Amino acid sequence: MRVILLYVVFFGGWLSASAFASSDANAWLNRLVVAAQQKSFQGNFVFERAGVFSSYTVWHEASGNSVRERYLRLDGPAAEILKIADRLQCATDDFMLQVAGNKSWKNPDLDIQAIEKLYELHLIGDSRIAGYPATAFAMMPRDQHRYGFEFHVDKNTALPLKVLMLSEKGQLLERFQFISLNVGPVTSTDLKPTVDCPVTTQSSSSTADVSSHKSEETTWHSDWLPTGFRLIDSGVRKSPVSTESVTWLVYSDGIANFSVFLEPLDNPTAKDERNQMGPTAAISKRITVAGGRDVMITVVGEIPIGTAERIGLSMRNSAN
Repeated sequence: MRVILLYVVFFGGWLSASAFASSDANAWLNRLVVAAQQKSFQGNFVFERAGVFSSYTVWHEASGNSVRERYLRLDGPAAEILKIADRLQCATDDFMLQVAGNKSWKNPDLDIQAIEKLYELHLIGDSRIAGYPATAFAMMPRDQHRYGFEFHVDKNTALPLKVLMLSEKGQLLERFQFISLNVGPVTSTDLKPTVDCPVTTQSSSSTADVSSHKSEETTWHSDWLPTGFRLIDSGVRKSPVSTESVTWLVYSDGIANFSVFLEPLDNPTAKDERNQMGPTAAISKRITVAGGRDVMITVVGEIPIGTAERIGLSMRNSAN
């Protein structure tokens, strides 16, 4: 309860006196998932991560089983992105991939019963975002290996009006918040990218940036994973900086995702690294495998950095 109180004080905005009444928060999560696939809208929002704060316009068209989205940055250098069915069509800026990246909580295949084993859902109460009355609920991790979320969803449509990603200490890691929203059809003109948006061959905007490469089984695996995480994809691709091949593996618990990259090293000066930008941890560890060959293991994802380090140290090659 103390943790939820901190979230309300620092990040929750105005909440009603009934903020801590018990209710069925998972029902709101169900409605949110459905709304993202069925409601069309246009709106302006702010996005904050690692101290970078910018405003954007989004056009979101839900038609049948397909969703088409176009994002346009409103301040700073011009930038835009177009996605169809979560597949990237064009992009002008790498940071836009973070803004418009796939949000697991919008996944129509989200297994909410499985999520409840990993996250505790709490109804917080009522709020008001972008002029819309909203219901706020928290999704708190049941261990220290993933982050928590606070959702403010429109009471009528269940569209997410505000989403906060929070550390285990209640610190803000990422903010998505509408400042204006119009629910209804969007035009084909609004969804058409400008000539400055280059077509990309990447098949999706996954933060792992590996989905454009063919999936295949690898001999690498992890001896330890946080509860609920499972391997969802793996493969091999060419290294962008050497003649070696890089093995990649993608893991998910249904909400949080991380990727592991393993590349043979010939450079004796390559060093371990440890970085965090907002919710994204990135660690690199040099290890020596059977035969005396050095391999650089890199773990990147929206997980605590200590968890990323433990995962990196747990990687093993069954071929050795």
